[in-house]
Amino acid sequence: MTRFIHDQFAKDYLEELLTPYGTVQAPRRVAAEVREIDVWFSPSPQAPNPEPLGLLGRLAATPSIFEPFRNPANSQEIFDCLSKLLEVRREYYREAKRKNTEIEESALPRLWILTPTESEATLSGFGAILNDRWLPGIYFMASYFRTAIVVIHQLPRTPETLWLRILGKGKVQALAIDEIEAMPADNQFRTNALTLLNRLKYDLQVTSNTEPEDRELIMRLSPLFDQELERVRQEGQQQGLQQGLQQGLQQQHRVIENLLRVRFGELDEQLTAIIEPLLALSPEEFAPLLLQLSNLSREELLARFAGQN
Repeated sequence: MTRFIHDQFAKDYLEELLTPYGTVQAPRRVAAEVREIDVWFSPSPQAPNPEPLGLLGRLAATPSIFEPFRNPANSQEIFDCLSKLLEVRREYYREAKRKNTEIEESALPRLWILTPTESEATLSGFGAILNDRWLPGIYFMASYFRTAIVVIHQLPRTPETLWLRILGKGKVQALAIDEIEAMPADNQFRTNALTLLNRLKYDLQVTSNTEPEDRELIMRLSPLFDQELERVRQEGQQQGLQQGLQQGLQQQHRVIENLLRVRFGELDEQLTAIIEPLLALSPEEFAPLLLQLSNLSREELLARFAGQN
């Protein structure tokens, strides 16, 4: 169960980071037997330069399939990934035949298999080798496969690899979280990553039989989100959350959105619906509720405003 939670986090995380740069489908169905690609990415010509994503931006320079694994991918799982890639290639060729056009090999999608570690035997079995033009930890299969196995724990610890190392395990992931925490508070990538990590923490907390490694991750993330919640709360105070002035309403709305995202990881229709009732509280009501927010469950908060929206 926790493996599914981590896999979902990886897909949501990649989707969040890549969306500004092109079209993301997560998951994407392929033909033949019902099968789904974890994350399908197609870059947009009008998108900004993905350089801020470092190595992840370089991987996303062409149409790409991302298949992240929480545990080391075994040979059968890698074969499954390759079968998805081959089916997508068939779709490309069928479309080209229908339009009576030619396809350049360079236009075909690449497959990036993201795994925390990988055995030498598995890498050797697929003929996956390092490439001098790429960083250590990225093993390429024969060129016609357009596939690479990215061994996250072998990537150098540099800013360029940060947005992939967050998908690692244990110490590698913990160090990546430290680096994200140290980034400027107004960095949008930091905000997005913390929001998704908060959702991961919540999902792990409500799951029974969590592994020791996951319990350590929850403990590592908990104080981080308490700090972030306090920062956003102070930002709200500085912006005069309870001034009641029309010119401040937009700022107030944004701050409350940030508070709810930090606490619950995402804003759905139910949480969005309580923003206006929150704005309508008096200072005497709002301040205590703000202090209690880190301890309130989603259900308790929604119940507080039941029938007011």
